[in-house]
Amino acid sequence: MVIVGIDLGTTYSCVAVWTNNSAEVIVNEQGNRTTPSYVAFTPRERLIGEAAKNQAAVNPSNTIFAVKRLIGRRFDDVGLHMDLMHLPIKVINDNGKPKILVEYRGVKRKFSPEEICSMLLYRMKEVAENYLGDKVDKAVVTVPAYFTDAQRHATILAGKIAGLDVVKILNEPTASALAYGYDKKLKGNVLIYDLGGGTFDVSILSIVNSVYKVKATAGNSRLGGEDFDHRLVTYFAEDFCKMFGVEIIRNARCVRRLKSAAEKVKHILTSSQEATVHIEGLYDGIDYTGCVTRVFFEELCSDLFSDTLKPIERVLRDAHMQKCNIGKIILVGGSTRIPKIRSMVKEYFDGRDITTSINPEEAIAQGAAIQAVIMTQKCKNMIQDVSLVDVVPLTLGVETARGMMFDVVERNTSIPCRKTKEITTLEDYQTAMTIEVFEGERALTRDNNLLGVFELGNIPPVPRGVAKIDLIFEIDANGILTVSARDKSTGNMKSITIENTHRYNKNEVCKMIADAEKFHEEDEENKLRLEVRNQLETYIYSVKQTVVENLESVSGDECAAMIGECKDALSWLNENMDCLREEYERKMSELLRRWSATVRRLSKKFKHQSKKQRGENERKC
Repeated sequence: MVIVGIDLGTTYSCVAVWTNNSAEVIVNEQGNRTTPSYVAFTPRERLIGEAAKNQAAVNPSNTIFAVKRLIGRRFDDVGLHMDLMHLPIKVINDNGKPKILVEYRGVKRKFSPEEICSMLLYRMKEVAENYLGDKVDKAVVTVPAYFTDAQRHATILAGKIAGLDVVKILNEPTASALAYGYDKKLKGNVLIYDLGGGTFDVSILSIVNSVYKVKATAGNSRLGGEDFDHRLVTYFAEDFCKMFGVEIIRNARCVRRLKSAAEKVKHILTSSQEATVHIEGLYDGIDYTGCVTRVFFEELCSDLFSDTLKPIERVLRDAHMQKCNIGKIILVGGSTRIPKIRSMVKEYFDGRDITTSINPEEAIAQGAAIQAVIMTQKCKNMIQDVSLVDVVPLTLGVETARGMMFDVVERNTSIPCRKTKEITTLEDYQTAMTIEVFEGERALTRDNNLLGVFELGNIPPVPRGVAKIDLIFEIDANGILTVSARDKSTGNMKSITIENTHRYNKNEVCKMIADAEKFHEEDEENKLRLEVRNQLETYIYSVKQTVVENLESVSGDECAAMIGECKDALSWLNENMDCLREEYERKMSELLRRWSATVRRLSKKFKHQSKKQRGENERKC
């Protein structure tokens, strides 16, 4: 049994597997170790990864990226709408759930963020299967430590739609610590600073005798490299407006091209002091050229950079530690390549050295692969001895009188765990109690996230405050929560596992899985269609080349006729880009019938020609 590790990233995704006694990142068909987290829908096909990103500028409204920021959220989430301000896609309200509206093969289609993430996971599954030469149906998938319960469930659902059994949800900072620590024998207190494309986490782990215990975690699931890109895009758009008096910030195609330019500028500025951007025909044939210095970029994003220090302060406070208690500081995530980020973290820790020896974009996937091999129990002792103790990222509780939050499980409690608290009735002779489960740090439940609701009935009718009800919160190793309520006097008990049921019912999930299967079938058919088309095109060119190489053996009329037929066949191909596979096959059969006798005759003569004669024929043509 092979279990792969997948880092489902906001901007790039990565898959790794344990092989040859190490965690190896798997390259995709393009030879890249990471794959853009892009999905695009064109009039002809669905594209994922590099192909989707490459056509984004000409198809912005149907190219989906940064979907990790939308997964597990409700449509009325304020943060979701703030993110949508920077995305060219259209998101609609579908019974309180956000759905992404695209046009695919001339038809309007709605996709949930979970479905789009499942497409990215399926792409990672394909990359792994191509490398391993075997079926992959199990994976450890990483998520930001500060992901909510709904976002974790949504990630598991995305894996299910992709045909993957997500055997474990692993926090990204914990995965990074595993990648650094399994062979380097990290010890003591380690701080993981994880700044990726769309999310930011800080965690402190205590590592003693191969036991990785998370002491505290904090972060922001809406802060990352995408936000730095947005600042640059806004600056470029304003600069263009000053130069030419044209407002382009609402033009989706222009913004997409500026986004690509912003990414390049950001990458250049990691090693250079200045970057120049030049975009031909950005708007109405107008070229745009701009220049950004590293100092200006740092000033432009200074508040965002500073925001990454606040969770460090919080995590130190929650772990009851001082800066001097931290033994090693590890930076992971692509955005930690930014020189200002590195200097800020180093300065915060009074000039201490920071560790970046593993590629920051690959460390999380490698850690997931290590966790995967631990679960298979097919590894060396140094891996088998490793154990993880993670924590609850947000406080869990229930609503009590006047909408107050009654905490049951405090944040940063080690998991798996079981906590019990006693509550009572609020009304005289109350026979039923509605239990509303929330997560969050605010005093009022209206400011926190509702996870689920259930009812405990058959409570003996007694005056308020007399009935004694035990609330039991159980959290497994994946951070999945089960809440139970038990009446002490009768033993009557009711429980709920906080599934994603408040978002999608069973029928909706089944439909999404069925739709995913249809897409896989369409992708496979499209692949076969293109293969047949390529075979047809290759055959036409080979026949044309055979005629050219045998000019001495055919009459002028026959040569002109064959060359003309080849040109007509190539024109037919160019005019019929969207044919079904069967049409290409029929065309191939037709050409084989018409040309096979001539090709065989010329091929026999071709064998007897000298190399010099064949060269002369090619020059004549």
